[in-house]
Amino acid sequence: MADELVHSEQLSPNFNERTLPINMVVLHYTEMKPVETALARLCDPEAQVSAHYLISEEGEVTRLVPEEKRAWHAGMSYWRGHKDVNSASIGIELDHPGHELGYREFAEAQIDALIPLLARITKQYDIPRANVVGHSDVAPARKVDPGELFPWERLAEYGLCLPKPEKLELGDPFDNDGAFYLALERFGYDITDGHKAVEAFQRRWRPELIDGIVDQHVGAILFQLLLDRDRGIAR
Repeated sequence: MADELVHSEQLSPNFNERTLPINMVVLHYTEMKPVETALARLCDPEAQVSAHYLISEEGEVTRLVPEEKRAWHAGMSYWRGHKDVNSASIGIELDHPGHELGYREFAEAQIDALIPLLARITKQYDIPRANVVGHSDVAPARKVDPGELFPWERLAEYGLCLPKPEKLELGDPFDNDGAFYLALERFGYDITDGHKAVEAFQRRWRPELIDGIVDQHVGAILFQLLLDRDRGIAR
């Protein structure tokens, strides 16, 4: 399929058939350098991993798996009732050293390439903003990517993901940590490992402090997100 947003195609053998309609996008970082190393791994049949797209730090977009196929990018994951995240999602890998090789801000050219690609995908499949997520959101016990420096606010400016709630109610909306965990599960997270789930929530919504501790600030953010969703303004 011709696509002006895609610069090259290097098809991976690592895919199979979807069993669910597409209604999610999962963003990852490669945690490998150089980009050729990541491309080789994503196309290695023995690795059994892949994604639909890889975007280099220079903004080059490579298609690895056709969108109609199920790429193997999310692994054991969960989001809003979906246990087979791979079947329901499009996976986009961002060429980046990750936390292991020197975590840093994402390249401007890379985000400039991601935004139109994401805009086309979310429009084509009518993907809710709340379902544009990071790997850490769908696999909080295992993953931390794309991490606390990912510019979610830039995506939110274009309506491509949920923005961070600006107006927060004062006070503690949840009686105890258990109530917070249940609310976190209602929002979409797997809370099997509660501490890791809170870290993932913080990484996405309060990246300046990631400690896995339930406090009034994260409680207020979660409460507002749920309130906005219940009001139908946080699709």
